[in-house]
Amino acid sequence: MDSNSIEIELNPRTYHPSSTESQHHHEPIEAIESGEGFFLPPADGGKDAWLFLLACFMLEALIWGFPASYGVFQEYYSTHEPFAGSSNIAVVGACAMGIMYMDITIMFALLKYFPKMRLWATPAGLVIVCLSLGLGSLSTNVSHLILTQGIIYAIGGGFAWTPILFYLEEWWVRRRGFAYGTTMAGLGMSGAILPVILEWLLHSYGFRTTLRVCALTFVALNFPILFFFKPRVPLSQTSQSRRFDLSFWKSSNYLILQSGNVIQSLGYFLPAIYLPTFARSLGASNFESVLTVILLNGAAFVGCMCMGIAVDKYHVTTCLFVSAMGSTIGVFLFWGLSTSLPLLYIFCLVYGAFAGCNSSTWSAIIRDTKQKIRGADSGMVFACLSAGKGVGNLCSGPLSEALLHAGQWSSAGMAYGSGYGTLIVFTGTTALLGGWGFAARGVGWL
Repeated sequence: MDSNSIEIELNPRTYHPSSTESQHHHEPIEAIESGEGFFLPPADGGKDAWLFLLACFMLEALIWGFPASYGVFQEYYSTHEPFAGSSNIAVVGACAMGIMYMDITIMFALLKYFPKMRLWATPAGLVIVCLSLGLGSLSTNVSHLILTQGIIYAIGGGFAWTPILFYLEEWWVRRRGFAYGTTMAGLGMSGAILPVILEWLLHSYGFRTTLRVCALTFVALNFPILFFFKPRVPLSQTSQSRRFDLSFWKSSNYLILQSGNVIQSLGYFLPAIYLPTFARSLGASNFESVLTVILLNGAAFVGCMCMGIAVDKYHVTTCLFVSAMGSTIGVFLFWGLSTSLPLLYIFCLVYGAFAGCNSSTWSAIIRDTKQKIRGADSGMVFACLSAGKGVGNLCSGPLSEALLHAGQWSSAGMAYGSGYGTLIVFTGTTALLGGWGFAARGVGWL
């Protein structure tokens, strides 16, 4: 029985849960108590569902958008005291993004085992995020930044974001791909706006004031939306099973799609890190170099929305194939042949749209996995996919350093001979292999 379409003969707006359904119903049973049963708030639409989705969008935009814009901080820290000339400045951003991708698995397990924590996990996590930024503004060396703006931020951000995995599947059932895509589009939107704001704040007021303003902004923008960020189903009426079914790790379907996710992630983050520097090698000004990241993230916003709609209609491997081919063509054709800023900006739009939407396919991977492994927990599958992306994020930094020092292709010409040739080829290759599930399906492995 679907939590979105429960029909009652006597009164279609009320529900009287039976003991059998309470024990075996995998989809949460929603409930606003009435005298004779429980009203069923509408899923997949209605004021409350849309306001909840808005809250998810905003949480995604700020929690993930801030570390995704770390490149602006990295450039500032590298050239201003007290951090100028320090090593490991890039580690701050890697910790914030990589650890947050990975700690969602731990946070999900914690909230699964202690369900009452879900109600206050988001406000508590946001408090930790604000404290991390406030403490970061007091930093006097890079180690302080790694601890505050990196590690503590990642812990608070992961804790604040994870309840989405429990609540979103209560509010959005038939249009779940659309809901996940809309949520993840928040990162693209903030990634297109925040770099400009952060660039202005940093060069006008310094990093200490900037971090404090960011902490206050988290309070001003996130805490009001918590009124709409709530479960559709009262905790007393949901299934309280604390059992973890990890048998999906034995499924060849899941392993193939997860491997593609990890491979794509190894190269996915590299353009956002190196495009501003590459743009400056073409003669770009400060704003023109930052514009590469703005276009990249702005296109990802559109891509996530479109992919969220697509995965509700088409097979996940088809969607991954489109994402992989668009990304690959963008890298090899537009970035590889870039000798001027206009062509580089075209690459940013193409790559952002096709590669940036990859995570929006996760809802379809979850759906495909649950069709093969009935007992698979949707949230845990998502958390493991997130951890896979985190592995790629953490590994991409050392890999990129190694690739840049692997050798120069000066005779290659165009961008391939600019010193970034190995980086371009690696990014394009990982983008292509990220969609190998399409080929696996073609030969019958899926």
